[in-house]
Amino acid sequence: MIIEGNLVDVKKEEIYPAKIVFDKKILEIEKINRKCKNYILPGLIDAHIHIESSMLTPSRFAEIAVKHGTTAVITDPHEIANVLGLDGIKYMINDSKNSPLKIYFTAPSCVPATAFETSGSILDSKKIEDLMKMKEVVALGEVMNYPGVINEDKEILKKIRVAKKYKKPIDGHAPKLSGEDLKKYVSFGISTDHECTTYEEALEKAKLGMKIMIREGSSSKDMKNLIKIADGAECFFVSDDLHADDLLKGHINLLLKKAVSFGLDPIKAIKCVTLNPAEHYKIDTGFLEIGRSADLIEVCDLKNFSVKRVFIDGKLVSKNGKSLFKVKPKKMKNTIRSGIKTEKDFLIFSENKKENVRVIGVIDKSLITKNLSAELKVFDGKILCDLKNDILKIAVVERYGHNRVANGFIKGFSLKNGAIASSVAHDSHNIVVVGTNERYMKNCVNEIIKMNGGLIATDGKKFVKVELPVAGLMSLKNAESVSKDVKRINNFVKKLGCELRSPFGTLSFMSLLVIPELKISDQGLFDVNDFKFVNVIIK
Repeated sequence: MIIEGNLVDVKKEEIYPAKIVFDKKILEIEKINRKCKNYILPGLIDAHIHIESSMLTPSRFAEIAVKHGTTAVITDPHEIANVLGLDGIKYMINDSKNSPLKIYFTAPSCVPATAFETSGSILDSKKIEDLMKMKEVVALGEVMNYPGVINEDKEILKKIRVAKKYKKPIDGHAPKLSGEDLKKYVSFGISTDHECTTYEEALEKAKLGMKIMIREGSSSKDMKNLIKIADGAECFFVSDDLHADDLLKGHINLLLKKAVSFGLDPIKAIKCVTLNPAEHYKIDTGFLEIGRSADLIEVCDLKNFSVKRVFIDGKLVSKNGKSLFKVKPKKMKNTIRSGIKTEKDFLIFSENKKENVRVIGVIDKSLITKNLSAELKVFDGKILCDLKNDILKIAVVERYGHNRVANGFIKGFSLKNGAIASSVAHDSHNIVVVGTNERYMKNCVNEIIKMNGGLIATDGKKFVKVELPVAGLMSLKNAESVSKDVKRINNFVKKLGCELRSPFGTLSFMSLLVIPELKISDQGLFDVNDFKFVNVIIK
């Protein structure tokens, strides 16, 4: 195969007309004297993403990502690892082989995320070593337990030593960490961070040698604040979490477009998604050189980065926005082992006529919640919701066979009559449900159990569903279908009265016990500030 165009040489930081001869590898690169309209770039790399968050299997994700010029991703499968451990990671690896996209993996370092919830698996240092031996695993996944590192927790340090033993980099996760604690965290060899939200935070970490992942995904958008750091520090552009509807619009090509629009030199921008991550993770892609894999893309210009053709290992895999391959995702066994629930499972009892209770206060467009209180009526020994003041019920149903249910109250969903539930609930992915009464909550949870996971909403008369049979996290459908299903259920939830921008996204984080102030797991209501369980009823 021969291709001609203006070659972006990310190593020399030059652009010149060239002819490239390749089969699976680059065979020849020759400068030419004629003008070219198109540009030839190394294939684009997303250096940090959780594919499960798209609700697509790896092969379905690849169908769309490739046509946007993405030829490789580094994915941290800690969502499915919390559900299925090594078996879940092996599913992701096996399914990824059904597409040409080069999907590399990191070994999840924090499964479970905390000891205050029930997960489906525990990945200790011995299992991390099993993963490090695999060629598909290129790094230790984001070390979210930064307090454990700073306090020299033996198990997390064992995992770090395993990564060093196999000479694989260690990804970080240290939001707002600074000063001496940051220095100690970095001293253990943790080399990247994707949690910076301010230039000052990124600069401090970069000065300590960390490589800054500038995140611009569906939820967190930090590029505008951080783009200046890419002028002088080694950076990557990453998406972290990307929903199916956003993936349909674009991927790393859109991050390039945005970076250039913010004033970053195009070559420096391209290095952030090619050379920099390729060298960091030691993968055979990321720059065009004789003997390297022929992973390259053809774009119209270096402003909009509209992708014309995509080659992976020398094979044309996408042309004019259409992927040229078919996938068939692998099915998975049932992963929800919860028994059928009754209304009684969702009741909170009291012998008084009224009770003062703790309430989770939702903040739209934020993962942080408030620790509120409310006085609620008691009828027939049961504490009631207060729909007038938007005090609804929330429950987390343990899904791994222990049949635990924890109940509480929540404000901010504004449902007038109905319930919504999800088996996507970070990080252990138990079933979380919010509703105006126990009957609707019970019905939603039982439907999720029957369909082996998904999203669901009801108004008491009908159900609207998004089935996620792969670990209760991912669909077997393509991105267009998943996006359509999610839009349909979100529109239905709006009709129930909910005004949240992303109701199911918000719901999924109500059981993440590491983000303040008040959250709930299958083991009970949790005060994140005091880092302890608290009673629903204020004594």
